Amino acid sequence: MDSRPFKILVTGSRGMLGADVLKSAGGRAGIEMRGVDLAEFDLLDAKAAAAYIRSYGPDAIIHCAAFTNVDAAETRQEEAFKINAMAVRDLAVICAEGSIKLALISTDYVFDGEKRSPYAEYDQPSPINIYGMSKYYAERYVAQVCPRGFIVRTSWLFGANGNNFVKAILKKARSEGELFVVDDQFGSPTYTGDLAKFLIELVQTDKYGIYHATNEGYCSWNEFARVILKLSAMEGVKVNAVSSEAFKRPAVRPKNSRLLKTALHYSGFKGLRPWQEALADYLAEIGEA
Repeated sequence: MDSRPFKILVTGSRGMLGADVLKSAGGRAGIEMRGVDLAEFDLLDAKAAAAYIRSYGPDAIIHCAAFTNVDAAETRQEEAFKINAMAVRDLAVICAEGSIKLALISTDYVFDGEKRSPYAEYDQPSPINIYGMSKYYAERYVAQVCPRGFIVRTSWLFGANGNNFVKAILKKARSEGELFVVDDQFGSPTYTGDLAKFLIELVQTDKYGIYHATNEGYCSWNEFARVILKLSAMEGVKVNAVSSEAFKRPAVRPKNSRLLKTALHYSGFKGLRPWQEALADYLAEIGEA
């Protein structure tokens, strides 16, 4: 019987999701996990990446590293495509040659948001910003190049390690006492701690393909902000509803970011809990409950 641990390499391990993937693996029997970031190797250096991966010999790679500044991607297009698409192509080749499983973290932004109902895994992507386009190309590379590939689309991430909407709302509520938050964009807030557990479970299977993985339930950014303040005992702060047009930003956002999780449930995985429950735990984790 093979007693060798299942080895997982996590890229972007100092980021919000990567850090929680590493944390979630702590103490799990039969799993060995290593995190890498720029200090270990630059993803844009394919030879260095290949050498590092060969030396470690992982069974699976959870690829969390990415260019995630959506607005900056509009003016730094080449950089965004190099990191989010071309580096993924090289990683997919390395994984294909080494029979390594590859889990790519993708995004709700591969869709244009024009659909009236939630997006299914089989709906045709049609990105409306550079970030979304770069991630769509990454998805295509994994699907075309890596036989052992998982594409995991998620949305509206929040976690302890790094900046996110929850922290921004709390900071702004304290400094300004009144908020203006869009009420015409809808999606699912997703706790990186919950997503991390699913990713670790997923890569230990052979159920390859596209998955939508978010916490259960949908809301607008405005409703999300209101619940954040309620759970933080800051209900006295006024939250004004405004349209997307009131916030002129470099990158256009899809109005509908709701994702159906058909593949996740059909494949026998347990769904992530409601986003409100996850948010309450997260606020307690960062000392804001």
